Amino acid sequence: MTDAPADTRPRPLEGLKVIDLTRALAGPYATLLLAGLGATVIKVEDPRGGDLARENSPYVGRDGVSVERRHEDDLSISHLTRARGKYGVSLNLKHPKAREVFADLARDADIVVENFTSGTADRLGVGYAAAKAANPGIIYCSLSGFGAGVSEGSKAMDVLIQALSGAMYTSGGPDDPPVRIGVPMADMLAPVFGVIGVLAALEQRRRTGQGQQVDVSMLGALTSFVAIENWQAMALAGMEARTGLTVQRLSPFGVFRCADGYVSIVAVHEGLARGLFKAMENEALGEDPRFATRDRRVANAKVLEALIEAWSSQLPTDEVVRRLEAQGVPAAPVRHPAEGLHDPRVLARGETMPITHPAYTRDDGLLTSGVPIQFSEGRTGFDQVLPVAVGQHNATIYRELLGYSDEQVEALAQAGAI
Repeated sequence: MTDAPADTRPRPLEGLKVIDLTRALAGPYATLLLAGLGATVIKVEDPRGGDLARENSPYVGRDGVSVERRHEDDLSISHLTRARGKYGVSLNLKHPKAREVFADLARDADIVVENFTSGTADRLGVGYAAAKAANPGIIYCSLSGFGAGVSEGSKAMDVLIQALSGAMYTSGGPDDPPVRIGVPMADMLAPVFGVIGVLAALEQRRRTGQGQQVDVSMLGALTSFVAIENWQAMALAGMEARTGLTVQRLSPFGVFRCADGYVSIVAVHEGLARGLFKAMENEALGEDPRFATRDRRVANAKVLEALIEAWSSQLPTDEVVRRLEAQGVPAAPVRHPAEGLHDPRVLARGETMPITHPAYTRDDGLLTSGVPIQFSEGRTGFDQVLPVAVGQHNATIYRELLGYSDEQVEALAQAGAI
């Protein structure tokens, strides 16, 4: 068997340089997407410890996966995931000499991304004003909890934004406590909007020659998603907002128990509802005045859902799915995340991909996120670089890219700036 030929198509953002001042998740995910789309990303870390994600459990190393770091060269899986395809340099942004180094980095770049607490970047001398002074065409993306212009010191984490946005009260039943969404939605949505903003700003710069700041808040990103459902209208209509595993305003729509698991069913339109009733071997439900039209099914959603689950709970999940699909009703088994990541369709498209420790390539079956975008004339993927150590690529960037002499680099190191 011969290896598949390498994909030599270009990546869309090749030739663009990104200065990555980010840490934790929201910012690093934005620059990860840019790296996967082909941009050269230079990740700036504090020489006194690096990105916070370096200390995130679990770790992987010579002994496999562990909750605690067992060896010095064990690496956080979070860091392995978020730092892929990035060059890593060290720079102490609190050091007086850091402003000059940052200016040199920005002068040679197209994009800067930061996710400090609002006001911190300006205080450090690496905010938009400083970047613009060095490079008027720079696209400067600020990701923060509440927006770049809010009062300083407003810290935000995903769980806080979920709480403030109302998202925690969109899941669960009417009497349940708030439900934390397991995927860090605010941390993921804000960078996606940030990248959209960066790409739009690049297009505007192409037309006008002007750079600008792109300002995205985690609270705004997640709340805009929450607002897609009109919670006020539902309340005014006397509809329950929190309906657990189903969406009663679209009934039948949601998740139902089976004999060995759960199934997701969508039968919102007339033909689908009739197909569901046929799969249930109870076509008479379609003539029942409570369920004969879409509005009547919504009005009697709880009764209808109880009938569906009384049927599905007696059968294995695979059998329920088979019967529904035979009638053209959309249905799918509810998987554990580990099963979902291994779906051959997403693996084939590079939407999830294997991840290993660069020095210990044993197969632990670990998968992480890819770039879920396909191009007819381009590709996505990550350069084979990774800042295993803080400042891993100082020589590559400071000497080769910025043209610093050996003496300059050594002086910065001796001063504690890098």
